[in-house]
Amino acid sequence: MNLELLVTLGVFAPLLGAAIAGLSGRRIGDVASQAVTTGLLFFSCAVAWTVFSQWTWGGLEPFTVHVAPFINVGDFQSSWSIRIDALSAVMLVVVTSVSSLVHLYSWGYMAEDPDKPRFFAYLSLFTFAMLALVTAADFMQLFFGWEGVGLASYLLIGFWYKKATASAAAIKAFVVNRVGDFGFALGIFTIFWMFGTIQFAELFPMIASREATGWDFLGHTWSALDLAAFLLFIGAMGKSAQFFLHTWLPDAMEGPTPVSALIHAATMVTAGVYMVCLLSPIFEYAPIAGQIVAVIGAVTALFAATVGLAQNDIKRVIAYSTCSQLGYMFFAAGVGAYEAAMFHLFTHAFFKALLFLGAGSVIHGMHHEQDMRNMGGLAKLLPITYAVMTIGTIAITGLGIPEIGGFAGFYSKDAIIESAYAAAASGHSPIGLFAFFVGILAAGLTAYYSWRLVFMTFHNKPVWKDADHHAHGDNGHHDDHSSHAQLETHSEPIAGDDHHHGPLQPHESPWVMLLPLLVLSIGAVAAGFVFAPYFIGHHEGEFWRAAIFSGPHNHVLHDAHEVPTWVKWSPLVMTVFGSLFAFWLYVLKEGMARRMADRGGVVHAFLYNKWYFDELYDAVFVRGAKAIGDLFWKVGDVKIIDGFGPNGAAWASLKSAARLAKIQSGYVYHYAFVMLLGVAGFLAYAIYAWGA
Repeated sequence: MNLELLVTLGVFAPLLGAAIAGLSGRRIGDVASQAVTTGLLFFSCAVAWTVFSQWTWGGLEPFTVHVAPFINVGDFQSSWSIRIDALSAVMLVVVTSVSSLVHLYSWGYMAEDPDKPRFFAYLSLFTFAMLALVTAADFMQLFFGWEGVGLASYLLIGFWYKKATASAAAIKAFVVNRVGDFGFALGIFTIFWMFGTIQFAELFPMIASREATGWDFLGHTWSALDLAAFLLFIGAMGKSAQFFLHTWLPDAMEGPTPVSALIHAATMVTAGVYMVCLLSPIFEYAPIAGQIVAVIGAVTALFAATVGLAQNDIKRVIAYSTCSQLGYMFFAAGVGAYEAAMFHLFTHAFFKALLFLGAGSVIHGMHHEQDMRNMGGLAKLLPITYAVMTIGTIAITGLGIPEIGGFAGFYSKDAIIESAYAAAASGHSPIGLFAFFVGILAAGLTAYYSWRLVFMTFHNKPVWKDADHHAHGDNGHHDDHSSHAQLETHSEPIAGDDHHHGPLQPHESPWVMLLPLLVLSIGAVAAGFVFAPYFIGHHEGEFWRAAIFSGPHNHVLHDAHEVPTWVKWSPLVMTVFGSLFAFWLYVLKEGMARRMADRGGVVHAFLYNKWYFDELYDAVFVRGAKAIGDLFWKVGDVKIIDGFGPNGAAWASLKSAARLAKIQSGYVYHYAFVMLLGVAGFLAYAIYAWGA
């Protein structure tokens, strides 16, 4: 079959699955809906790996498939296209691999949910939107996919819509992303204003010639490219949950665990990183915007890592880990190491999906308990889950020995840290040294909170033996994958569920859930050393083939291979230190951390409450918006508009009528007297007029 046709079918296959399950799910039934959506996703995955393998080893050249006209208004021309190059080939593999495994995993995880067709339709719709995004050949289709994943994430996070916290989390994600998308739209407008086109193939060759273009505002001339790049990055901040626009990401855990894995590993949150790397021709000529990207990324990496230290919900710990790892990717792109950013995106997809789905296996085995303080001692009861979670933890901490090797995260994370140092040492990026030290510190924090999760969940005293867990756990958490009807009524478990009263007995997950974990484990182990030569090694230029643009003064990736020895060993030292400290505190001194947390303290409260960002935003934006709304409503609308408008006119009429009513006495001689006065007045006027 023609490769162009095959790629087109692969991109649209999830949309077909979403339409079948969403529109006909009730008629064809649960199993058919699951089979259609999952089968089409695996077909897309097979197409993606075919394209990726041919690109990597078969010498495939870039091509674009023009599917249909999209929007044509004057000079604004957009067509629906499928662009295949190194960036889109990587993203196709990441998106379809994780999504297909999430679909398969959901067969077991969502087994008791009565709305499986709707859930699988949403998953497939999400995947299609992401595929449309990563294969876009212009900004219009990119924006379509951008908003599509936003819509689908809203539907998936709020899937259990009768659960108040899930609905609130979905709305929060939607609103926060609209803030970022407003900046993204302004960035697209700026690009069209500058270049008169939104087609990437036409746009990128023109950028160097417009480097000096300015924009006059407030008596100052601003770099138009810096302005455009910064506005576009605001969109990335929202979609990829960067500092200031990160608050929606932890609350997204209210959705089912497969949703968390899909959003956090392969789709929505990586869209911003992909967009910055795709637009490397713009960012290379927008140095100020690049520095902003690096600063925001570094601050996000540190912020999220510190917050992850104090969280107790197993999914929220991994969520903040995602936020931190995205910070690594952004500061890599900000200092010019776009290839390292994409490599970390690639490896991160495998071990982050592994950790999220592994957490789902723990939650399933613990009868929907999510608080790690109520776990412990699960290593022997959930041996496969424990093994894959350990693999994922080693991968995300980047444990490995320089010049020898390690798991996937070691190659990509160390490449980012070394690139940040190289960017500073070569003078390419003044932010590089700050990003380097933040990356080193965040590596130690990542090791600490990642092993803390493993020790609290699998090694500590089995706290669950001392508790009588019921359907919703003793920590107030709602069941993570019971039906939304059950969540609304707090009724007994639905028929066939594995909840039970009495002593809790954790159990291993079914094979339909474990198989995706084993596949992802292979990626978490091997994705680094297998693909490092192509992404950041001696085959790097051959692999990317100009899909990523580096300016004439950008030698960051090359210089990263020549950094001092102490730079290469620093991440390992911090990782080992963080791991040993977690082992000492949670294994050798078991119980000490809980006693410290129970005593509270300013630092623990600050981290546990996520730097109080939610409270700050609530006070400034939520209450502020409410106060402004009340002002316009109670003063502007009620007192001014209604007061002087319809209500004022009605009041004046009422008062006038009341006064006039007092004149109406009801006596005939009063009326006759008034008539006489009227006649006299009329005659007086007539005599005056005639006399004149």
